[in-house]
Amino acid sequence: MRFGPMETSGEPQKDEKLIELFHSFRDMFNFFCSNTTIHGSVRLVCSSRNRLKTAFWSLLFLATFGMLYWQFGLLFDQYWQYAVIVTVSVRSEPKMFPSITLCDMNPHRSQLVDQYLENLDEFAQENIYSLYKLNITRRQAGGPGGPAASPNSSLPFHLDRRIYLEELKEGNIHKVGFRLCNSTGGDCFYRNHSSGVAAIQEWYQFHFINIMAQLPHHNETSPIDHNGHFIFSCCYNGEACQKQDYEIFHHPLYGSCYTFNSRGMNDFWKAKRPGLTHGISLILKAEQNSYLPLLSTEAGVKVMIHAQNQVPFLEHQGFSIRPGTETTIGVREVSQGAGGAALGLSTADSTDDQSRECRRQRQRTWLRNSAA
Repeated sequence: MRFGPMETSGEPQKDEKLIELFHSFRDMFNFFCSNTTIHGSVRLVCSSRNRLKTAFWSLLFLATFGMLYWQFGLLFDQYWQYAVIVTVSVRSEPKMFPSITLCDMNPHRSQLVDQYLENLDEFAQENIYSLYKLNITRRQAGGPGGPAASPNSSLPFHLDRRIYLEELKEGNIHKVGFRLCNSTGGDCFYRNHSSGVAAIQEWYQFHFINIMAQLPHHNETSPIDHNGHFIFSCCYNGEACQKQDYEIFHHPLYGSCYTFNSRGMNDFWKAKRPGLTHGISLILKAEQNSYLPLLSTEAGVKVMIHAQNQVPFLEHQGFSIRPGTETTIGVREVSQGAGGAALGLSTADSTDDQSRECRRQRQRTWLRNSAA
């Protein structure tokens, strides 16, 4: 047997390579059209024999591409508007009426100190006459005049006549003032002014504050003593208010205060319908003639609307109503709650909220103890 190389044809044999590149773009295009399985691309670019089919698929491709960008545009436009979804549900059900606190803004009543102020006015007239030989009656000074009220025997006050106005000399300068000395009279403190009017005002204010400091603690808790004093008429939902429907306490700045529906336990205060006719209607007496001019800078009614079992902080909240006018107030309740850590930085059991509530609870306890 003989072995030898096989006979080959006349065509040259090509070696296969790992990565073969096409010699031209036409070869690559023909290879793509012959081997691809994307039917859309074949009909779009490889159907040279049917130009109508190529045109149809070209229009379909452009329309689909345009709708894609149109949807992208709508999506981004909606995103940049920062739209918020708010769900509002309207329900009609009985709601407990909020607590209302009303104050007469008169912490001290002049009836308690009328007699002592009369004595102070007479003492002031004596001092003015001794200095300037000028006799001014109370009616000339702008006071009401007439007989004074009977003195209050429960007020142990004594007008110190050792503190009087006198002329003080410092060299060639004449001043008017008064002096405050200790019990032995050896150590004295002088208050003098070049103006006699300024000296009289400061001297009068000193005695006036001394009178007011002797006033006893004004504990107004009996509703019998306040019958018709401040609340002249009260009506809620067409029915008259009862005395057990409000609580009375004394505020050091705003005087006698009345809180309606403070506990929220009586079904009488459940509001079934909205509107003015189904709310509370009050006629109040401001009694401006009983205000002390040096202590009362405003007259009217202090109003605060708050939740049940909440101590009203009238210094920081509430609003004032001037006397002699009719005022209508509309109330709308808005409740807010923390959604938890998944919806933001606030949490339902936040330690800051607990600390603030703890401080408020301590303030309420302190106010209750001081008012008792």
